[in-house]
Amino acid sequence: MSDTILRARAGSLLTASARGDVPPFMVMDVMAAAARIEAEGGHVIHMEVGQPAASAPKVAIAAAQAALAQGRIDYTSALGIPSLRARIARHYREVYGCTVDPERIIVTTGSSGGFILAFLAMFEPGDRVAVTVPGYPPYRHILKALGCEPVLIETHADTRHALTGEALLEAHRKAPLKGVLVASPANPTGTMMSKQALTGLMQAADSEGIRFISDEIYHGLDYAFPAVTAAALSDDALVINSFSKYFCMTGWRVGWMVVPEPLVRSMERLQQNLSISVPTLSQIAAEAAFDGRAEMEAIKHGYQDNCRILIEGLPQAGLSEFLPADGAFYLYADVSKFTSDSFDFARQLLEQAHVAATPGSDFDPIHGRSYVRFSYAQSSADMHEAVARISQWLGQGGPQRR
Repeated sequence: MSDTILRARAGSLLTASARGDVPPFMVMDVMAAAARIEAEGGHVIHMEVGQPAASAPKVAIAAAQAALAQGRIDYTSALGIPSLRARIARHYREVYGCTVDPERIIVTTGSSGGFILAFLAMFEPGDRVAVTVPGYPPYRHILKALGCEPVLIETHADTRHALTGEALLEAHRKAPLKGVLVASPANPTGTMMSKQALTGLMQAADSEGIRFISDEIYHGLDYAFPAVTAAALSDDALVINSFSKYFCMTGWRVGWMVVPEPLVRSMERLQQNLSISVPTLSQIAAEAAFDGRAEMEAIKHGYQDNCRILIEGLPQAGLSEFLPADGAFYLYADVSKFTSDSFDFARQLLEQAHVAATPGSDFDPIHGRSYVRFSYAQSSADMHEAVARISQWLGQGGPQRR
């Protein structure tokens, strides 16, 4: 057999499946480019990734250290350590005043693991699932990888960039939807939905049998008004949350879901087969993290100060149009007066000013070329420095059109 035929056969064996043909998560590419600059001695201000500068609560770290000192870390139940599930249920009573059965709580490998389990358990290949734009890119990418069809619904300023029941039903009338996913506070915008808005959307979904998923990963980081959990409004909603953002535990990779009772066993079987269980050490730390809320509240106040630094400082540099920053730690800025290509804007900002930001085209394939997302989860000193660098860069001409 000739070398040409052998190489052709080998190439066909190494071709990725169509399910793996998803767009990159651009923020990770920006992080990699920033790391290369830092490896060469540059000092980058990191505003690209939604990662707190602070560490996990001290009590969480201490709990993990104590567990390590015992020497043995075993598998846990696929649903999670029972005491952690009970502590999460208690969290819903304390924070939201609602009762959630611990049996409906599933511990996941971050919120990302929750999305995979939820989509597998709730949808069949070919099902159409509505997501908003701008919105978190992996919603679309995971759905596509699993054979579902993400249906993009644009949000607008007149609804404070929140999805409405009317918009959902309009999309459903065009072609039936099986599900809808929303986030409040949202990524990349930081905007939030009021209880009235969330209730109206959930009622619209329920009226047409559209399954409802609420991404609540940024709960706790709410500044305009207290965030409302979908778990308090319906037992049929599926809620996804994580210890990554409020509790500053991104790398621990531990989150949770509140699941409609009929789906619990299905998700348990999926978790058993996909990952056996969530890392035990992370679960131990997560349970303890709830006792570190005072520490986390101080960090939250720092985010509010950082947001103020940007909102007051960036307009002096020429960036004055932002979406409402009600929560989370993002500012979604309109850069259309400087560019029609936010990816190139972010590239030049990083290369020339050493400020890393994420292009809006990552979050919105329709209008994202006009926006850039700035994360303000780092220190206040970094935010002041970022404003100074951006001001100088734009003052010197900013992005050069190619």
